[in-house]
Amino acid sequence: MSGRTTGVSRVAVTGASGLIGAALGAALRADGCEVRRLVRGTPGADDEVAWDPAAGRLDPAGLEGLDAVVHLAGEGIADGRWTAARRERILRSRVDGTALLARTLAALRRPPRALLSGSAVGYYGDRGDEVLDETAPSGAGFLAEVCRAWEGAAEPARAAGIRVVHLRTGVVLSGRGGALPRMAAPFRRFLGGPIGSGRQWVSWIALDDEVGAIRHLLEAEQVAGPVNLTAPRPVPNAELARALGRALGRPAVFRTPAAALRLLFGEMAAVLLDSTRAVPRALERSGYVFRHPELEPFLASELG
Repeated sequence: MSGRTTGVSRVAVTGASGLIGAALGAALRADGCEVRRLVRGTPGADDEVAWDPAAGRLDPAGLEGLDAVVHLAGEGIADGRWTAARRERILRSRVDGTALLARTLAALRRPPRALLSGSAVGYYGDRGDEVLDETAPSGAGFLAEVCRAWEGAAEPARAAGIRVVHLRTGVVLSGRGGALPRMAAPFRRFLGGPIGSGRQWVSWIALDDEVGAIRHLLEAEQVAGPVNLTAPRPVPNAELARALGRALGRPAVFRTPAAALRLLFGEMAAVLLDSTRAVPRALERSGYVFRHPELEPFLASELG
């Protein structure tokens, strides 16, 4: 399924300059949709709407008449050590922005039919080999705490009758940016291999499927609540390392000890070491068909 939208013609996107937001905006425009970008600072184009989540400012006039909003904005999780100040920025950038957007949409004369709001598989925490669909409870740790508050901040929109979908996204893989080029870098230098034990599960999704799933969910009016945006077959980290090595024609024998990662990154090492085996049960039940369900052929086409 391409995810092509038909009944949705006017969509606002936050985080529109990021990897996912930029690809989504381009895909929606190719479908003939009008896309409005929420931007910080003074709008520089007719399709931009001003907002400042930290200051609690959002121009409601720019959101009138929309069919849907896709909310992807938030400070990067893996951009630096989690100092106390950085933890607060990660949390506030998600909770404050989502709450401001949800309150504003709820108060519109003509609110959109749907709000697709970002979240992450970090909601489940470090769960070993447990298979996690959308009915699984939240886990422990900072990322789980952030995701619970992030999803809860959208409640004003849901209470106003807007269909709210929480996009619990895994590791988005694309040769164009994000995590995959950083993963591939040590392999290109013949230094790649498993991280930690290599047994921790990685819930991944190709960028094409991330965008396709969001486009599909814009139309899937029967779907609300949490939806795992992950490929149907998550993989252990060691398998990811082997697949990267084969795609790049490099060995995958240099293991990075967990202790070294914790020394280097502190608590942020959880991003690499936690085990989350999420599956996209709600998405597949809604009729979405993945373009890239298997990791190895995807990496071969993306990096080979």
